[in-house]
Parts: sequence; structure tokens; C-alpha cells
Amino acid sequence: MSIAPSTLLSTQHAPPHITMRPCANFPPSFWGDTFLQYHSHSLEINDNMKQQFLMQKEEVKKMFLSSSNSILQKLNFIDSLQRLGISYHFQHEIDEALQQIYNTYTNDNVITEEGCLHYVALLFRLLRQRGYHISSDIFNKFKNNQGDFDQNLVKDVQGLWSLFEAAQLRVHGEDILDEVLDFTQTHLNSMINQLSSSFAAQISHCLRKPFHKGVPRLEARCYISFYEENSSHCKVLLTFSKLDFNMVQGLHKIEVESIAKWWKKSEFATKVPYARERAVECYFWPISMSYEAEYSIARKMEAKLIGCISLLDDTYDAYGTIEELELLTHAIQRWDISSIQSLPDSMRVVFNAIIEVCDEVKLATIESKNSNTVVQCVKEAFRNLAHAYLTEAKWSQEICIPTYQQYKDNGVISSAYILMITSFILLSTSSSQTVLLDWISSNPPILKSVSLIGRLENDISSHKFEQQRMHVVSAVECCMNQYGISQENAYKFIKKEIEDLWKVINEECLKLDLIPKHVLDCIINVARITELTYENFQDKYTDGKLWKDDIIALLVDPISMEEHK
Repeated sequence: MSIAPSTLLSTQHAPPHITMRPCANFPPSFWGDTFLQYHSHSLEINDNMKQQFLMQKEEVKKMFLSSSNSILQKLNFIDSLQRLGISYHFQHEIDEALQQIYNTYTNDNVITEEGCLHYVALLFRLLRQRGYHISSDIFNKFKNNQGDFDQNLVKDVQGLWSLFEAAQLRVHGEDILDEVLDFTQTHLNSMINQLSSSFAAQISHCLRKPFHKGVPRLEARCYISFYEENSSHCKVLLTFSKLDFNMVQGLHKIEVESIAKWWKKSEFATKVPYARERAVECYFWPISMSYEAEYSIARKMEAKLIGCISLLDDTYDAYGTIEELELLTHAIQRWDISSIQSLPDSMRVVFNAIIEVCDEVKLATIESKNSNTVVQCVKEAFRNLAHAYLTEAKWSQEICIPTYQQYKDNGVISSAYILMITSFILLSTSSSQTVLLDWISSNPPILKSVSLIGRLENDISSHKFEQQRMHVVSAVECCMNQYGISQENAYKFIKKEIEDLWKVINEECLKLDLIPKHVLDCIINVARITELTYENFQDKYTDGKLWKDDIIALLVDPISMEEHK
């Protein structure tokens, strides 16, 4: 998490008894007390809505099972369920269908013989995103004798769109999918003005945020609107997706209210005045990681942990002196708050908040035989995070620019994503915790890649602002210094690396058969919320008003149940 534009208070003529500190002028919370106004009883789901929901769910299930005679119909139905955000209700049925489709494909390879572009691309994406090994060579059939993609393909907008989405699942060495991406982006962009306004809006949205890289909850909200505007939409699917969204949103409102109350009760705004007040934005991360009702406790705990991370980040980045931060880091390593009585009250408040939330983690996992191990894992992640923050603070203080690789090695930790992901996984998983703990401790490539995406995206979005206040080391500056390139070329270099890291994520998802699907989804969702947070060289976490529309869409406004005419 980065910080906003600010200035460094000069120490040149400062009286010797005054400690001069870096001053980050963070904007106040955009939301004020908005989310303190929710009341749990007013958000309860009435019996009529529950009954309607169950009836619609059963109807959707029947429709899905009856579509089994047509593979394309089945694929389209699965795609609609996923895009509408309701596939989690039918995951068993979807898994069975995809297994059957994959078996048919691998046994006789007849699926793609006469398949249209949309058919083949959708088949590829749905199977690969579920972890099936399906070769990208199936797209060779759409090339001409010169080895280029057939220009007749540009007449098929639906097919190009599906092909563009399929290319997002590419891994290293798949040159054909790199070609696909260039080909589809070029032609989709060129034809937007020739499409109907609704279809053009949908294509523009996917070019800006492909489905594979979009935050599921936001993508569902957006797609419901697109789907409703399509005259051929299924009324049962539309109604059920709206009901589900609104019912789950009611739970999310209760959760975000509890986080807002925790922040208010803790008096962080007055006790840690230099830090960002971002209780609602803290909750936006876990709701993006997993929005289903069963992960409610994990979301609430995770929001508090992210709040503590944010407070700690600002303490190192926008308040503490090196001498103070060394003492604080030492105290965190020992997990001993009594050793920092000489430090400012705000630092003790931050450390105490971390200790209290870790105690809550222990209570939340008390029924697990691995409860103590989970808590120790979270504590160790905080220790590593504090050490990484101190390293960056020293680089800035000493005006030292490390190598790009040195910076990234530290940045994997300072992004805080290992702590965020580890804690959420362990809080949301009641079984296989021992396996997951062992896997996490092995520093798996997918976890490292997502963490590095977080560090690099953050740095690109905040680099220009942070250089205004003091010598803040960032990936951009390290890259420019080491390779002797301009700022713009450093951006391009880093963006290319981020694309390569997405390929690593895709590769790992095809390898990790023993890791539960919801765990992998959670990890990928962290990369997705990162892309959203720092898109267009902006930091939506720090400048909360930039997230206004997304937060209103997910946590304020329900979807109208009245169908558009």
C-alpha cells in the first residue's frame, strides 16, 4: 500500500529538541460515518425472499442439467453462471460437466473438429481455468497457410471476444496465445464504433478488464446489467442472480458495519492521526478475495488485519524516525510491547492493535488443532513485514538505491500480500490446514508472484507522487538506475514483468492439484483486486474517493428487481 502526495518537513533549521517527521497529508475518509448507520435487523432477509430464492435456484439447476445434450449450450450456460456470480451454487454440477467435456475431448478429439471460434475459445478457457491441461495448439486451425490468423475471423465479434478472453490464461512458451492477444486487441478496438451501444460497452469493458483479471464480485454486478440489456437473456437466470447478489450484499453490509465500528471504537483517527483512515477500503479487499457467505468470519478478521497492516505501513513510511522504527521492529520481533514505552503513544497503539487482532485470530481458530500454529504463522508474517518496512525506510534515509532484484526480494514481503493471503486462507479453511501450512511455508511461486505484482503495481501508481516528498525508493527508481532507462521505459519494463508474473500464476494453477480450488481462487483474486486498486496510475486505497463507485455498487445500492423494458 502506498501513500499520497506529501512533503518532507525540512530539518535544516529545526530546533534540536523537535523531532522532524515525514509528513503525508492523507485525505480524510471519504465515507465518514456512512457505514455506521446500518442496522443488522433492517438487513435481515424475509421469508418470502428466501422462498423465492430457493425456488429460482432449483429452476436454474434443472435448466443446467437439461442442457447436457449440447456441449456448446452447456459451455455457454457455465459461462453465464460464472459471469453472473452464481456459479458457486452449482459448483458440483459444473465440475461434473467439465470433467465429462474434457474426457470427451481427450478421448476422441471431436469437439473442435467443426467448432466455431467462440466454441473453441470458450472450451479452452473454461477447461483451463478449472485446471485442465488443454493445449493452445487447438487455435492453429484458425491460421492460414502463411501462419497468420485468418482475416475472416474479424467478422465474428463474439468469437474474437471469446478468443481474447481465452488468451488471458496463457503461460510461458505459448507464442500462439501471445499472437492471439495482439490480434484480438487490435481488431476489437478497431470495431467498437461499429457495434451497438450495449455490445460496444461490453467489449470496451472486457478490453479494459478481461474477465480473468476482474474482481469477481464487481464483474458480476457489471455483467448483470449487460445481461439484462440483452434481449435474449434468460429471465430465470437474471432473477436468480439479482436475488443472490442482494441477499449476499445484505450480509456484506452487516460485516462492513462491524469493521467501521471497530475502527471507530479503537479511535485510530485521533490516536494514530498520521495514518490513513480507511476502514471501508480495508474491508473491500477481503470481499474481493471471497464474497460467499461461508467466509464471513474470515472476511471480518481479514479486514482488521489489513487495517493493522495499513497503520503499520504508515508508521514506517510517514511518521517514525529510523531510531524509533528500529526499536519498534525489535519489539515486534520479540512480540513484546513493554519494550517500547519510550516510543510515541501512537506506535504503542498500533502494536497493541496488532496484538489484539492476533488474539482474535486465535479465538476464531480455537476449534482447530492447528490454532496455535496458525497464530504463530500470522505473527511471523508481521515480524517479516516489519523488517521489510524497516529495510525500505533505511534505504530512503541513507539515499541508497538497491538493485532492482534486491528491491523486489524485499518487496515480496513489504507488499504485505503474504500476510494477507496466508491469514485469509488459514481463517477460511477448516480442513487440510496442515497441508496448507506446509505449502505456504515452502514459499510457492504463485504466492511470490501475486505478492510481487502487488509491490510493482503499487510502485508504478505512486512513484511520481512519492518522489515529491523525499527520496523514496521504488521499483521504478531502481529499474531506472540499474538499467539507465527513462521513467516511461521503466514503466514499460515493469508492466512487461507483471504480464510475465500472470503467466506464472496461470502455470501454477495448472500444477497445484492438491490445493483446494477456493484457495487458488482467493490468491488469484488478490492479484485481481491489485490490478483494480492501482489501475491508470492511481492508488484507490489512499485516495478513497476513486473507489467510490465500486464501493457503492457492492456495499450501498442493491440491484433493482424490476426488469428493464
